[in-house]
Amino acid sequence: MAPAEVRQIRPQPGPQLQFLSSAADIAVYGGAAGGGKTWALLIEPLRHIENPGFGAVFFRRTTVQVRNEGGLWDESHKLYAEIGGAPRKAALAWRFPSGASVSFRHLEHDKSVYGWQGAQIPLICFDELTHFSERQFWYLVSRNRSTCGVRPYVRATCNPDADSWVASFIAWWIDPETGLPIPERAGILRWFVRIGDALVWADRPQDLADHLDPVGRRPIPPKSLTFVPAKLTDNAALMAADPGYLANLMAQPTVERERLLLGNWKVRPAAGLYFQRGWCKLVDAAPAELDVVRGWDLAATPKTERNDPDWTCGVKIGRDRRTGRFIVLHHVRTRDTPAHVQALIKNTASQDGPSVEISLPQDPGQAGKAQVAALTLALEGFVARGTPETGDKLTRFGPFSAQAQAGNVDVLRGLWNEDWFTALEGFPEASHDDDADATARAFNAFLHRLNSQGLLDLVRRQAVGDAPTLAPGSLEWEQTQGEG
Repeated sequence: MAPAEVRQIRPQPGPQLQFLSSAADIAVYGGAAGGGKTWALLIEPLRHIENPGFGAVFFRRTTVQVRNEGGLWDESHKLYAEIGGAPRKAALAWRFPSGASVSFRHLEHDKSVYGWQGAQIPLICFDELTHFSERQFWYLVSRNRSTCGVRPYVRATCNPDADSWVASFIAWWIDPETGLPIPERAGILRWFVRIGDALVWADRPQDLADHLDPVGRRPIPPKSLTFVPAKLTDNAALMAADPGYLANLMAQPTVERERLLLGNWKVRPAAGLYFQRGWCKLVDAAPAELDVVRGWDLAATPKTERNDPDWTCGVKIGRDRRTGRFIVLHHVRTRDTPAHVQALIKNTASQDGPSVEISLPQDPGQAGKAQVAALTLALEGFVARGTPETGDKLTRFGPFSAQAQAGNVDVLRGLWNEDWFTALEGFPEASHDDDADATARAFNAFLHRLNSQGLLDLVRRQAVGDAPTLAPGSLEWEQTQGEG
């Protein structure tokens, strides 16, 4: 009988190996998408699984994020089952033959940390550290204790977020001008002590010896921190397994592309980054063969001299069946009473015709359902659908922004152009974002339709020119894969 094949599981050379080799008390890994962050985090506990007293806990902000397709729980099966781990699905935990354990938990609310009072966790792992509050992080650090012989330590992954507390925490490793990691500082340890809510930093632990704890008047033991940046090009395994993932990142709007592809910690959403009128070509006629959607964003407060209410906006977008290009066909808006808003939507539908799909936002709760039901009834004879909003405004607007920046969006010349251009160029800093919301709703209705038809990859290829074909229907922004 031939001997069983031995499968080696090891980190990839470069940042992944550097992260897993770090001696820091706290090590943060990533700063871009596709760098193999989740896989590196999952392999970390395996060095201790022969220790019967060892336990590691992985945290994500919500249980849904733990269970997501391709998330921590799914990926853990590819590693832990290979080496004798026994899964406990209901508890989201693994038990190894020695008795060592790895658990996956959530910290959805700040007060969730108090469920860990009295806990001793030798290894704490945060997946997407920027999703957690600073308070949650430091409280869990106080639970980072060990009686099993393993020196307690913390490991974390993250994507850039200029407004997160993490940006300040790892600022020494980031170029303040460009927002990009400083290559020569990658993996270098710095030491700190925490005095109240402030961190005091030094290059060597002995340089902090003068800082005494207020009770025993003894030197506060310093902790070490390091940051190891990684990006998609550092993950050769993922680049080979899914070459289309680069196209996914290239197809993102400017801010997300800077963050997820380049690891930029300084870029923020600002007017002009998500839309510029120069990205679109003005045309005098629309193609003959179009699929058309009208997206609405709803409000119902009349304008007076003393107020500046939101707008009710409707944006009509078509997609050329022959070329796949998009064209913005019409824009209308008003600030008026509910009755006048309903009349505008019905009259606009009559002018658009029954072939135009109507997409309406459904607010949470019974009132939102009732509003959509009344509008749908008023639009009898038209294809009208009400759906809840998913994701934040920037996320929803992102797909349209990426296509516009790639030059794949035309605009039909009309008197409404200036209002629409101005509103979108001010997004997200302008006081009103209703026009952007209506535009995103119309465009994303197309993405939903294309996804159901298996054609979403064609839209993404448009945004990056001759990029490789992507997997139909793939909406993942980040996948991680090790070498094995």
